[in-house]
Amino acid sequence: MPTTDLTPLTPPKAANGPGIASQHSQDMGSSVTALTRRQKAAIIVRFLIQEGADIPIDALPDNLQLALTQQIGAMRYVDRDTLAAVITEFADELDRMGLIFPGDLAGALTALDGRISPQTAARLRKEAGVRQIGDPWALIRAQEADALLPILIRESTEVSAILLSKLPVAKAAELLHRLPGAHARRITHAITLTGSVRPDTVDRIGLSLAAEFQIRPDLAFDEDPVERLGAILNISPADTRNQVLTGLDEDDAEFSQKLRKAIFTFAHISARVAPADIPRAVREIEQPRLIIALAHALAAEDDLATTAEFILGNIPKRMAETLREEIGEVGRVKPKEGEAAMNELVGAIRALEMAGEISLRTADDDDEVEID
Repeated sequence: MPTTDLTPLTPPKAANGPGIASQHSQDMGSSVTALTRRQKAAIIVRFLIQEGADIPIDALPDNLQLALTQQIGAMRYVDRDTLAAVITEFADELDRMGLIFPGDLAGALTALDGRISPQTAARLRKEAGVRQIGDPWALIRAQEADALLPILIRESTEVSAILLSKLPVAKAAELLHRLPGAHARRITHAITLTGSVRPDTVDRIGLSLAAEFQIRPDLAFDEDPVERLGAILNISPADTRNQVLTGLDEDDAEFSQKLRKAIFTFAHISARVAPADIPRAVREIEQPRLIIALAHALAAEDDLATTAEFILGNIPKRMAETLREEIGEVGRVKPKEGEAAMNELVGAIRALEMAGEISLRTADDDDEVEID
């Protein structure tokens, strides 16, 4: 129900009694016609609240919240017929609506989130001065303690006290414990002085702090360089992979170490895939390709052969026997074809992990697996 007409009016009284009343259907129509849009809005809001609806009145501009509250306070009694007529009119008006637009740029940007480029959205927000963060404290409360600790150390005692006061108790206690003793005491004393802080001050502080977590540079790539290069090397020939890693060991040993942990190849299956997940994994590729992968690995007589035996030892016995017979018939496999088949199995395992159907042990769960 539109509430743009909010000039103060006293509710009309019936001829023979107080309040808004009607005696029968004919009087009901004239009674509803006499009501202002502000009064009708007050009736609808009061009815919905009484029925338990959660109405976001706080989303209205302050002047409309004030006028609506005053109107609700001025009204006393509405009979059932009038209530039914107002609700019917309201329902009819809703039924005639085809589309509802946000009404402002902030709402439009929210509605188009993910459908326009981040650069365009940021420019529009900046040009129009649109507030980017809804409830800044919700964003701040969602941050890890490691991200909030530097703020407590850097900011003034007063700001830190407000920040701790707005956090969940458990997280606030953790942060307080991690602060230096003298600094923690100053902040706890400042918390005792926050009782007189105005809500708009808390909001401004929240916006300022939350902006730190909103400011992120626009990046060309979504994935970390380690993840991107690791994915490439996962399916690269072993010789190429080893040459790259050897070169990185000399140029950037720290990055090379991270990259080695991110890489997952056929040789890592025995160390990072649970035995119970092997039957599920081998079903993801066609059996002829599995035979080629195992035949190539067994002929290598190194970590690849160990992995092939691990796979054969963790599938049903009859299936393993059948595969061994077919592997013997395949004979020697060309290296390029064998590596391609092994990469198919590795890709299938990665897909299962991304789908949440299996979990891979990380390099930190055990000793790092050396890459051949």
